[in-house]
Amino acid sequence: MFFVLESNSNNVLFRIQRIYIKDISFEAPNTPGVFQINWNPKIKVDLNSDAKNIHIDMYEVVLCVTVTAKIEDDTAFLCQVKQAGIFNVSGLNKTQMIRCLKVHCPTILFPYASECVSNQVSRGTFPQLNLDPINFDILFIQSLQKKYNDTLKI
Repeated sequence: MFFVLESNSNNVLFRIQRIYIKDISFEAPNTPGVFQINWNPKIKVDLNSDAKNIHIDMYEVVLCVTVTAKIEDDTAFLCQVKQAGIFNVSGLNKTQMIRCLKVHCPTILFPYASECVSNQVSRGTFPQLNLDPINFDILFIQSLQKKYNDTLKI
């Protein structure tokens, strides 16, 4: 995928070079006993993303999605997917670049990670799990607000 945008006489380039699984794990520590319990799990989803510059105007963004399903105090399963992408990005100022790497790139990666989680859960013979869409823009704004509030506490 390749985009070139005109923005205040600056050429902005955004290109997806590659999307891949960096790491994946699935654990079902309480099987087979958990299969005997009425299936009404508490699902917890944790998200984290990281970006690093790997070459001139080239960034690796890794979205880590961790899903834990618990029934009472027993962990039914824990699935973690690190979905990564290499993105060619240039022509953005620092603020725009941070937003691109923290919002736009994870938004692109999330459907791939979600599908991977769903596949792993199904392979564990648990009922299908479809993750709700995530608004990374809101998460980014919340993280900025938290940083701001933390600086006020000093």
